[in-house]
Amino acid sequence: MKHVYKVLAYLVAIEVAVQASMVVWADAGLGLWVEGGGVVDKTLMESGEPPFAEGLGLMVHGMNGIFVIPVLALLLLISSFWARLPGAVKAAGLVLLLVVLQIAFGLVGHSIPMVGLVHGLNALLLFTAALYAARRGAAVSPAAVPGSQHAARG
Repeated sequence: MKHVYKVLAYLVAIEVAVQASMVVWADAGLGLWVEGGGVVDKTLMESGEPPFAEGLGLMVHGMNGIFVIPVLALLLLISSFWARLPGAVKAAGLVLLLVVLQIAFGLVGHSIPMVGLVHGLNALLLFTAALYAARRGAAVSPAAVPGSQHAARG
């Protein structure tokens, strides 16, 4: 279960990096589209389909943020109870808390754009917390982990 825990934590960190990449890709595409004469207005916002290919990045960002990352964070917390790593439950709990905050900041940011600043900063905290959680097992020798085969032999 220790391996599952570490993989899930690394997946959360990877997904946060994907999130940043997707939103910047979409932003760059939007800039080029506007430079080419495209217009951003209410009709565009309500159309539901991106008028430029990079707009797909916003859809991926939204789907990952609302569905994929929260599921990974929840699975990380569940696996932390069986991983038998010191501090694993606390680290996974922190990751889940930051994910919940990230979703809240992202949703509120549509009404209060300044919250987007906190959304970006929290993404960095989430990335760091996920890497910290993943590294929990790297610093612990198998003999120090209660219930491991090495501890039973020693």
